[in-house]
Amino acid sequence: MNSSKSLDEKIRIDNNLSNRYIDLDPNGYFIIKVDLEENKIILEHFLNNINDEGYALDPETNEPIKCDSKTKKVCNEVFEGISAKQIGIMITEERNDLITKLDHALYLGRELQKAEECLYKKLPYIQD
Repeated sequence: MNSSKSLDEKIRIDNNLSNRYIDLDPNGYFIIKVDLEENKIILEHFLNNINDEGYALDPETNEPIKCDSKTKKVCNEVFEGISAKQIGIMITEERNDLITKLDHALYLGRELQKAEECLYKKLPYIQD
């Protein structure tokens, strides 16, 4: 198999996996940002409630949280660092109560690594 075909297959598989249903972590969710001016990765943790249908609910309004919402939520906690490893240690060893699901931890590890690469290559970061 040539490398172009392998890359196409990887992209197809990754896109399919990104669109699958996942059970949300009841302890909340994270938003990852890259600050290219300050040269740091910012990880914001937000609280949520999960209803019987699996939707994340805003703890204040009890309404479903919409991905495209323009409303700015107040984060529960902020972590900042210059590497994926540094932030990963912060959220797994210093605050190990924020993640309850293994797939959530794996996802965060992948995304933090991607954010680190964007930071050092001075590229914009988009969270999957």
